[in-house]
Amino acid sequence: QVQLVESGGGLVQPGGSLRLSCVASGSVSSPKDMGWYRQVPGIEREPVAVITPGNLTSVAVFAKGRFTISRDDAKNTVYLQMNSLKPEDTAIYYCRADFDTTDGLRDYWGQGTQVTVSS
Repeated sequence: QVQLVESGGGLVQPGGSLRLSCVASGSVSSPKDMGWYRQVPGIEREPVAVITPGNLTSVAVFAKGRFTISRDDAKNTVYLQMNSLKPEDTAIYYCRADFDTTDGLRDYWGQGTQVTVSS
């Protein structure tokens, strides 16, 4: 069974930085697209950034110039470097990874890590 485990969230002051990590385990194949999403209570989960196996990236407008997504396929890990954090970045951040399975392409999600930006 594929599992995704995020880490790196926490409390940071406005203007600060955090680096989120997400490790995927339990699959015999390498992950396809990997990404980060975030959710605030009462609001639909939104994409933050996605990275393909070829390291092509797509970053949400609100994250451009501040957040960077990267991956280490040897470790089945995806990262999100977040700089110049703002209070409105406060949310639960989830990672997602797509894997080829016997039932076709399937996405898996982590349990989420809380990011709080506050002075």
